[in-house]
Amino acid sequence: MLELGVNIDHVATIRQARKTYEPDPVTAAAMAELGGADCITVHLREDRRHIIDRDVRILSETVNIKLNLEMSIAADIVDIACETRPHQSTLVPEKREEVTTEGGLDVVGNYDSIHDTVNRLHDAGIRVSLFLDPEAAQIEAAKKLQVDAVELHTGQYALASAAERQNCLEELAAAGKQIVDLGMTLHAGHGLNYQNVIPVARIENMVELNIGHSIVARAVFVGLTQAVREMKDLLVIAENGN
Repeated sequence: MLELGVNIDHVATIRQARKTYEPDPVTAAAMAELGGADCITVHLREDRRHIIDRDVRILSETVNIKLNLEMSIAADIVDIACETRPHQSTLVPEKREEVTTEGGLDVVGNYDSIHDTVNRLHDAGIRVSLFLDPEAAQIEAAKKLQVDAVELHTGQYALASAAERQNCLEELAAAGKQIVDLGMTLHAGHGLNYQNVIPVARIENMVELNIGHSIVARAVFVGLTQAVREMKDLLVIAENGN
């Protein structure tokens, strides 16, 4: 069954705009679960621009489904992951000036430091996923690191014109096959929404999709539980081939 990971970062973004206590991402996680989410995803950034340490600690104790912690390889973030022990940590690149993650992790160019982080997380009993562009060399490096999963960066697909989208989808499918053939689990995410998710969901052996901005944006109008339910319904349609 294809799993939906709901990223609740932007609930925390609204809270941090006023540096107050609401809306609480912990409440958002519970509402997403009611809507059928299979996973709650949060990104603890080095600048703590949305999700903060307190959120991760409480979510690790209250989320009843899988908790996926997106994170850089910064030492203090790794320490928090090892302390809270989410079900999964997804290593992502991070730049202070970016609005959102702009591309996949460069495993080839940062192999040693990523290797050390992967080992620390595995020693703490945490599954490790890497957020990668659909590039063969990066996927090969991920296999060498013995990570559990690769989350393909779907941003280029999401931004592509109608004429370019099929080529992007074929690149993702080829990368997905490589990931599975190498024995890793296939995930995908970034920029996916209610209009473009089904083709990605139908990539062979896709296991998990992580979606945040689109769901939270929809939730402004229909509520978070309903917004999650609507996205989950699309994944069911994709699986059933309708």
